[in-house]
Amino acid sequence: MESIYLFFVIALFILAISDLVVGVGNDAVNFLNSAIGAKVAPYKLILAIAGAGVLVGATFSSGMMEVARSGVFFPDQFYFNEIMILFLAVMITDIILLDTFNTFGLPTSTTVSIIFELLGAAVAVSLFKIYMSSESIQDLGNYINSARALTIISGILLSVVIAFTVGAIVQFLSRILFTFNFERNLPYFGALWGSLAITSIVYFILVKGASGSSFMTEQNVNWINENTVLLLSSCFIGFAIISQILISFFKVNILRVIVLFGTFSIAMAFAGNDLVNFIGVPLAGYESYLFFINETTLDPTAYTMESLLEPVRTPTYFLLGAGIIMILALFFSKKARSVTQTEVDLARQSEGYERFSSSVFARTLVRKAIGFGSFLRKILPERLFRFLDKRFDESLSKRRKKIKKDSAHFDQVRASVNMFVASILIAFATSLKLPLSTTYVTFMVAMGSSFSDGAWGRESAVYRITGVLTVIGGWFFTAFTAFSVAFLFALFISWGGITAAVIAILIAFGFVIRTTFIHKRRSETKKKEESKFTREWDEESVMKECKLNIQKTLELVRDVHPGIIIAFTKEERKKLNKANKKIQELNSYTKGLKKDVYITLKKLEEDYVDTGHHYVQVLDYLREIAHCLNFIIEPLYEHVENNHSTTIPEQTKELSELSQRMKELYNKILSIIETNDFESVPSVISANNDLIDKIERIKVMQIKLIKSEKIGTRNSMVIFNLLTETKNVLLHSVNVLKSHRDFYLRNGF
Repeated sequence: MESIYLFFVIALFILAISDLVVGVGNDAVNFLNSAIGAKVAPYKLILAIAGAGVLVGATFSSGMMEVARSGVFFPDQFYFNEIMILFLAVMITDIILLDTFNTFGLPTSTTVSIIFELLGAAVAVSLFKIYMSSESIQDLGNYINSARALTIISGILLSVVIAFTVGAIVQFLSRILFTFNFERNLPYFGALWGSLAITSIVYFILVKGASGSSFMTEQNVNWINENTVLLLSSCFIGFAIISQILISFFKVNILRVIVLFGTFSIAMAFAGNDLVNFIGVPLAGYESYLFFINETTLDPTAYTMESLLEPVRTPTYFLLGAGIIMILALFFSKKARSVTQTEVDLARQSEGYERFSSSVFARTLVRKAIGFGSFLRKILPERLFRFLDKRFDESLSKRRKKIKKDSAHFDQVRASVNMFVASILIAFATSLKLPLSTTYVTFMVAMGSSFSDGAWGRESAVYRITGVLTVIGGWFFTAFTAFSVAFLFALFISWGGITAAVIAILIAFGFVIRTTFIHKRRSETKKKEESKFTREWDEESVMKECKLNIQKTLELVRDVHPGIIIAFTKEERKKLNKANKKIQELNSYTKGLKKDVYITLKKLEEDYVDTGHHYVQVLDYLREIAHCLNFIIEPLYEHVENNHSTTIPEQTKELSELSQRMKELYNKILSIIETNDFESVPSVISANNDLIDKIERIKVMQIKLIKSEKIGTRNSMVIFNLLTETKNVLLHSVNVLKSHRDFYLRNGF
């Protein structure tokens, strides 16, 4: 029996290591995004600073470990076997949940997930315990620490509002102080700003966080608390003098220092606050096992877990080991390297593609905000708004072009606000033993600062608000999923015993292996998409890309259209479904081309701007071809799916001949595009006109068949639609060829 629970402990630690890697991949963007987004230092230097912060912060986590032991349930009400079931269900759920969210790139919170997993598993084990005894459902309150759980949940939800509000206020004041042309004001206010920011971080991390450190003695903590004013005043004066020397004599950009120091501090706060999410449960399980094997009875169904209520200091070597694993994951994990595009899109200063659509709530909120702004302009002095408009005028920034050239999403003023405000809030919550969500805080601070900074203009506000609401909605989904899945796993293991526990562990490992392959495929696809943003476009590369796009689309038309006709006439539903999937892929492909046209044209040289509209025309026609193919396949597939009669011999003959002639035409078009022999274009236009005439003759034949009642209503509708959309495909294909020719010749190739 003892060996079985040892197996459980080993499984918990293996899951914990995997959870550390997955967790860092999920949360790394929280402390890397601002430094990387503002381009304050080389990527490897940023990683090194963040890694140092993680390692130091890991030793501050000892006090937080009590959350996993007794944060949401009363351990003294559970026996050892029940506690082990509870912890095992939590870790299995956590690794599956986080890995799923990371694999599909969905935002989540490791803190919310672990809290609701503990709650769900505890409720399940409690209900099973009640069911097997004479107790009633009203006794559930004896097992669940509902007051503590509500405090934690309320703190997490309240942090969303506080983080957004504080981020917005601090960013508003900092922008008034520095404006977008911040380098001009740094010599005057930079030293005080840097000293204030760094001193604040030092206060909340050192003074408030020291009591949770595994290596701080009680005497050291008491000395820090007694000399807080002296420490802070010394820090402020010292940092102010050092900052002024760096600015005046060494021309150092103090904002870079703040962002890098903030990166260290928020990585430190992340490790201090979130380490409990990854190893808190396995450590609690390990300690439970040690308490159990030291007993003489060794009866897991009779040994209660009052020992988990006792204060504990986690050994430093456990914390350092976890910190090292997180650092390795930070440097080598592909998931940790990926920057969350959602946060970048919602916080970026410039306009561009919006990945979220508008919503009724967002439109209403923006409309009310505009009305409120108009009301304020009526009652407040005009001089005040002229002053604010001047301080927030981005066009006056001398660094605006440089920021765009460096692909920075925002400037260093906003990056510094994001880092030190988020680190202060997280460190403060850590000092209060509240498992604040680093994801929520950093995200909402970034949203608050971007909102206050004018990044949410009228061109993008509705989309940004919808995006924020979508992300917040995903957080609630995380809580619901974590509770439900942990509840089911705990119930399953309680009911099935050892066999169910082994099956659940195998499910977890199998799930991780499966999602690894899924993530690899998604990463390759994402890498191809991201290459469009980083590629250096010139006229030659645009021409090459244009040719490849045309060839891919027209080759699919050449190959798919005859197959559609044959499959329809023979009522081959599977082949029609296969053709439909290819057309849907083409639809997504051409949609992506249209989405990326802004990037391509923006990077073209000035000499080629006048001919850029030909490239836009090519993409328009390719998109229309994809639409037409979609309009062809859907009615045909639905017709066959509903078992309606297809074509009669006369129709089959004419349609087959049409497809064969179309195939020959597309071979000619593709040959011209490949060889750039545009002298053959008139012959292609002539052949295309002949095909259109043939389509009109088939329509006439179709009318005669209707008159003679050889075909029914549904047959006539689907064939007329096929002929009309085929005609449109031909017209758009010739237009693609003409636009490509004009783009090629007018650029002097």
